[in-house]
Amino acid sequence: MVVFRVANMRCGGCARSVTSALRGVDPAAEVRVDLGRREVTVEGAADTDALAWALRGAGFEGERVFA
Repeated sequence: MVVFRVANMRCGGCARSVTSALRGVDPAAEVRVDLGRREVTVEGAADTDALAWALRGAGFEGERVFA
């Protein structure tokens, strides 16, 4: 599981774009978006760097959150 803070994710359209970008890397991934916290949780087999690159490619800067 990886969590990204996505500061420029502000609306439902952004959330759909982020989800689509991440599922482009891992179609079977479970992607949960929390717009209030501007966080995205991804559970799947994809590499964290590949997910971060997918976010950037979609126009979003994702900062990994370490808990």
